[in-house]
Amino acid sequence: METLSVDGVPVAQVEVAVSYAARSKGLLGRDGIATGLVLRPGSGVHTFGMRFAIDVVYVRRDGRVLAVAPMRPHRLGRPRLRSAWILETEAGRATAWGIVPGRELSLA
Repeated sequence: METLSVDGVPVAQVEVAVSYAARSKGLLGRDGIATGLVLRPGSGVHTFGMRFAIDVVYVRRDGRVLAVAPMRPHRLGRPRLRSAWILETEAGRATAWGIVPGRELSLA
C-alpha cells in the first residue's frame, strides 16, 4: 500500500500492481475496492469480467492527470499513449478525491 496524494494532499492508501501478473489481474474477480489500484506502468485498461463500474485515471510520468474516464463493466478503454501509470477506483471516487485533468498525483 502507498499513500496517494492530490496536489500534495494525501487522500487515500492505494494498492500498487507492478508485476505483469498483478497488472493483468487488476480488479478482476472483486466485488469492489475500498480505495484504489495503481497499475504501473500502464496506458490502457479493459473492464471485461468486472462486476462494478470504475473511474480510470491516466497519469503522465510527471504525475499530471491526463484524463479521467468512467468505465462500466465489459468495456475496452481507449489507450492513452502518454500515460505512464493508471489509477483505478470505484466509479465516483476520483471526483470525490478532487481528481481532474491537470491535477498532480503522487505516491509515497
